[in-house]
Amino acid sequence: MIKKTTLALSAILTLPFFAQANSLDTLFAADTTTPEEAEKPFSMDGELGIIVTTGNTEASTFKGRINAHQELPQWSNDYVLEGFYKQDEVTVDDETKTQTTAQKIFFSGQGNYKLDNPNHRVFAFASYEDDRFSGFKHQATVAAGWAQELWKTNVSSFTYSIGPGYAMAERDNGESVNGMIVRGSLDYRWKISDTSTFRQTFSSEVGNENTKSKSESSVSAQINGSLALKVSLILNHNSDVEDDIEKLDTQTSVTLVYNFF
Repeated sequence: MIKKTTLALSAILTLPFFAQANSLDTLFAADTTTPEEAEKPFSMDGELGIIVTTGNTEASTFKGRINAHQELPQWSNDYVLEGFYKQDEVTVDDETKTQTTAQKIFFSGQGNYKLDNPNHRVFAFASYEDDRFSGFKHQATVAAGWAQELWKTNVSSFTYSIGPGYAMAERDNGESVNGMIVRGSLDYRWKISDTSTFRQTFSSEVGNENTKSKSESSVSAQINGSLALKVSLILNHNSDVEDDIEKLDTQTSVTLVYNFF
């Protein structure tokens, strides 16, 4: 019964987007301009941040990320691989020692198949996360549904996707948390100037057992043709965790981004 309710909710949320897609295109058509340069068929950038503290406090933090985008006549695909690791000096039973306080690896891929109107798309998404201190041994998601590039100009762009899926997770105590979900996401980009860009991404996977959400707000400034400095705020939230685990994780970082292609 619960799974049927989730599927029904997914249908209610997804169908209106099919029905209103043409009217949305008409609404934003006046804002759409042709980019000065054709989009690259493949682009990839790497992001790196390292902090090491010594002296009165011993700590080290590492953050790495690879983003790849593939733009083909019939497909528009995105891939993300990221890792985060942190060690801190802590005191346990009057003994000071260094131990791992954060360890996370995440991968996701989304393929968007373009319909007759290339702004209208059908997507397939998959992700896997292993976050040692989230209360889950692992979390994985597969989803499919409707996606649309609502507008894209030389200054800004906005895309979204929504559809049903299935989440698979295992808590630290060995309990399995599997079930149907509704996944929605959005991606907004704004070119503030010739050398700086603001980006906001948000995704939420709404399920009966747990709702997993992620928000990332970032501003990047170009240093030269291939190198940029990026400041970001990331919020990760799980609605159903153990009593000794925080539902919300926040991460503020300053990283260097290198554009490979």
